[in-house]
Amino acid sequence: MSGFEGSFLGATDKISRAAIMECKICWTPYDPADGDDYRQIDAGTAFVDLPDDWSCPNCSAPKHQFMVLEDPGAASAAEARDMEAISARLEADFREVWHAKMRDVPLVNKVLHVQAVGFHRHDDRPLGVLITPWFMNLFLLPKEDEDWSGLLPGTKEVIGFASGDYEFIHNVREQSGGYKACSLFSPMGDFNTQAQAVDVARAVLVELFKPENRAETDRAADIRAIRAAELAPKEEPEIDSTPTRRAVITAGLSQTVE
Repeated sequence: MSGFEGSFLGATDKISRAAIMECKICWTPYDPADGDDYRQIDAGTAFVDLPDDWSCPNCSAPKHQFMVLEDPGAASAAEARDMEAISARLEADFREVWHAKMRDVPLVNKVLHVQAVGFHRHDDRPLGVLITPWFMNLFLLPKEDEDWSGLLPGTKEVIGFASGDYEFIHNVREQSGGYKACSLFSPMGDFNTQAQAVDVARAVLVELFKPENRAETDRAADIRAIRAAELAPKEEPEIDSTPTRRAVITAGLSQTVE
């Protein structure tokens, strides 16, 4: 028998790597922080990584006779599974867009593919970066008890982070639901590999929460000025000196893309 029968019917994916297990025959615990000196199992070895022939060091009961005593990593493991599900749903949705509408658009970068990067909860809302062959956007999704299906596509909203204030655009898709997106790169011609795009996406999610970037990246005044300029009548074309979203949110990271 694989897995363990004492909890979750042997489903090892239901426990985290920090789970402390207990033999249901003699109540001997297995703590991954300690390992098992008797059977030469190194400290830091998760229960799910123990060899199949491992048994209780006290009564020799087989591995599947252990049950969960305590799992300090259960919440983080569940959170990771939630973020994986959200990422998979976004990727499936935008892969469909790629195959249905974008494959033959001239400006797409065909060395890239759709990938969700770094999704985590920010103020209880999933936040991460979505890479596609035609854009890289910061995505903000609703809380579990929020309904964003009524968002008006195209509506603009300024959202603040530690590094500054950024413009997000509302949108709703049938599969993904409602979301708010901030454009980082579009088109994606600066990237030669998927790995480059992923590295920049991860760096964006770090820089976004650094207060020391605020002086350079706070765009609230710029956004207000742009709105005023859009509403005012224009007699002659004007040169927009506002920093690009790319330069703003990556704090110059785009300069490292070769």
